[in-house]
Order: sequence, then C-alpha cells, then structure tokens
Amino acid sequence: MDKAIHSAAQSALCRLLREHRERAGLRQVDVAQRVGEPQSFVSKYESGERRLDLVELHQVCIALDLPMLDLIKEYERAAANQ
Repeated sequence: MDKAIHSAAQSALCRLLREHRERAGLRQVDVAQRVGEPQSFVSKYESGERRLDLVELHQVCIALDLPMLDLIKEYERAAANQ
C-alpha cells in the first residue's frame, strides 16, 4: 500500500473534497469557520499538503453537508479508476 502523501488515491480524495466545497458554494474560509480551524487548514488538505484523520474528515463532511458514507462511496469509485 502506497502511504505517500501525494499518492493518486490521496489526490483523488483532495479533488473530491474541493469539488464538493465548490458545489456547495463555499469558500475555504467558510469551511474553516465551520470546523473551527484557520483557512490554511482547508488549503493544506485540498492541496494534499496534509492528510485528514477520520474525525477531521467527518467534521469537514458535516461542514459541507455531505454524508460521509456518500463521500466514501464516491472516493472508492474514483480510487478504483486510478
């Protein structure tokens, strides 16, 4: 299993989170405020500079009004196509 922070699978997750934020009409700062973090937190996980743990990912999903299971299913499809 590739654990590199810049793996194709990690890039797929970053892309999905960014797309969902944009579809929701939110700026990075909006999501950051909803999860109680600075804007740089969102910028770093969207760019792949940092990874999210499960709790953080759940908080981001709540901020995006995105069921986590829906994101996981979408991620599995995207990662399978890598």
